[in-house]
Amino acid sequence: MIEGHLKRQIISNLYFKKTLSAVDLSNLLGKSVPHVTKALNELVGLGYLEDKGLAPSSGGRRPQIYSLKGGTMYMVAVAMDQLYTKISITDTLNHHVIPAETHELRLLNNDEALAELVFLINTAIVKSEIDRDKIAGIGIGTPGFINTRLGMNYSYLQPPEEESLLSYLEKELGLPVSLDNDSSITALAELKFGLAQNRSDVMVVNIGWGIGLGMIIDGKLFRGFTGYAGELSHIPISESDTLCDCGKRGCLETEATLRVVTAKVMKEIKEGHQSGLKYDDSPEKMSEAIMIAANKGDQYAIELLSDMGYKIGKAIAILIHIVNPELVVLSGRGATVGKILLAPIQQALNKYCIPRLAEHTEVKVSAMGRKAEIIGAEALIMENFGTNTLSLKKAKAE
Repeated sequence: MIEGHLKRQIISNLYFKKTLSAVDLSNLLGKSVPHVTKALNELVGLGYLEDKGLAPSSGGRRPQIYSLKGGTMYMVAVAMDQLYTKISITDTLNHHVIPAETHELRLLNNDEALAELVFLINTAIVKSEIDRDKIAGIGIGTPGFINTRLGMNYSYLQPPEEESLLSYLEKELGLPVSLDNDSSITALAELKFGLAQNRSDVMVVNIGWGIGLGMIIDGKLFRGFTGYAGELSHIPISESDTLCDCGKRGCLETEATLRVVTAKVMKEIKEGHQSGLKYDDSPEKMSEAIMIAANKGDQYAIELLSDMGYKIGKAIAILIHIVNPELVVLSGRGATVGKILLAPIQQALNKYCIPRLAEHTEVKVSAMGRKAEIIGAEALIMENFGTNTLSLKKAKAE
């Protein structure tokens, strides 16, 4: 892999910016133009970059610009929720070697989940036929209470005693691993490539089997002191006696997730509820059917999702009072029915928000939707690649 911190920073910046000149990189990295130019020429010689010629004229001397070269470095992106795991492998130009493949992998009360995850990732790498030396890293987004400083997930995927999840994965996979909460990397995707670009304070609500939150404060991803910031799922918003996976009652996650809606539909259809929806014993397929039906105007599906949206809106009202964001982005799987969710969310904001606090907060539906976590996992790899925080003995190359 690539030696030299500056070279890794250059590759990271080109991944996010697509094309840059030596002067651009000098300004971004705080390094002299000759120093940057030398590193650029070496990277071109090694085959990692392409000289794209002169930039369009804007007056004065036209600078030479550079971009990454496809097919020279690869990323393994892993997006997990409580029931399913998606894995994709792309190069740094986002050309797919293996498009995102979905695997059923239950996390809760599954002692074999970690071994299954390692097997799935190793299988994907073998299937890709890519030399591991060409893989920049593995980015993993997973639900749960993740301490990003210690590389631990205190909810799922428990490694052997006295070993962090991060170190265990790197040992078993033989590659640098970047690990973060699924909602944080969903927000990272929006920050780098989506609706949160060039915005200052944005809340990204990750709607899926759970309800997560990625927080962007002052234009940067905010993870909190130990990485636990954004646990929107577990704010108490109801008097329900339903026990949450976290061990508490009244959590948003027990009231307003696609898992809750899907379970309700499956139960009611089995009990004889009349609906155009057909029963399927796969929660994944049933969830998809509900969203498709809602977008086609099915009244039963719309009512259930509207109720979910209203409760999410109540939680967003709390966020607006605390953070005063300029934008709230509805992302994740639930963005598929974002237009249906917008009206009840706004209704809840009208009811629960102080108007002066809410009047300048927009609520928008992500264009990335369910792709956001995979995109965020890739972005996490390249962000760490450039900041030199990849763990595996500093990527073995430093």
